[in-house]
Amino acid sequence: MPELLTPLWLLGLTGLVGYMIGSIPFGVVVARVMGLGDLRAIGSGNIGATNVMRTGNKAAGILTFALDAGKGAVVALIAWATLGEDAAQVAALSAFLGHLYPVYLGFSGGKGVATFIGTALALAWPVALGVCAIWALVFKLGRISSLAALLASALSPVLALILGYPSMAALFVILTAMIFYKHIDNIRRLLSGTEPRFDRKK
Repeated sequence: MPELLTPLWLLGLTGLVGYMIGSIPFGVVVARVMGLGDLRAIGSGNIGATNVMRTGNKAAGILTFALDAGKGAVVALIAWATLGEDAAQVAALSAFLGHLYPVYLGFSGGKGVATFIGTALALAWPVALGVCAIWALVFKLGRISSLAALLASALSPVLALILGYPSMAALFVILTAMIFYKHIDNIRRLLSGTEPRFDRKK
């Protein structure tokens, strides 16, 4: 973790703003705007890009991913530019928590993968590229999105240390732990061999 140089009240305000922005449920918004219905009643009911993609509308899925990643990246970049690295990490963590537990949806949100990648791009872009490469490779081999996300996020702290971002490693450990927690059901299905795969034709 970086040295805390920003006043605590400013870190608290940064966290609040980051959480409120992170809580914006872009998947739900995109699905409604594009006429896909209530995303929470589709597929897994999750509000993230993977579930949007299951509607068959790739454009909606890509847009949701970009917006969910973007909200994490934007709050982290603004906080870093105005206050410093400590505030950037607080903003990133808060935006991530907002996506997982959005106040606008009764604290029932997504699983955080896109927002995780967005914050990683803002804080340590080489790490984010490594995470994306691992995700793409695992997904290509197995066609299981959850497995790709779990393995890629689990290796992010290692990548942070290898690529020269030691102050980010602890944050990535925390984010990864929360991703695993939100994927508990997926992990159970992976262990039982019942986790669904994406159809290559789609």
